[in-house]
Amino acid sequence: QVQLVESGGGLVQPGGSLRLSCATSPFTYDFYTIAWFRQAPGKEREGLTCISTRDDRTYYADSVKGRFGTSRDSVKNIYYLQMNNLQSEDPAMYYCVAEHSVVITSTCSFAALIDFGSWGQGTQVIVSS
Repeated sequence: QVQLVESGGGLVQPGGSLRLSCATSPFTYDFYTIAWFRQAPGKEREGLTCISTRDDRTYYADSVKGRFGTSRDSVKNIYYLQMNNLQSEDPAMYYCVAEHSVVITSTCSFAALIDFGSWGQGTQVIVSS
């Protein structure tokens, strides 16, 4: 099972930016989909982005399209979530998830990532002035 460690969370003012990082242990399969989720208190987990290690294909949920970006450093095995223009709806615990059986097509199966993926411990994002 893949081990994941998120970092980079913290306090940011509304309209500000943060970049989260997710460091992974060596993969046991050739290709993975790495996703970012968030969960705010009292709310369900929300899938945000996916990136494929096969071809760098990405997918973004409508809620973050245009504000968030996902990328990776394939040499260091680190995955990033760049968050811009953070707003009052963005505070949450942010998690990265890895799963080899999920393939990004016109969509990304957040449900399969929840059911089968390996999860990190999360990093907290707070948006406040």
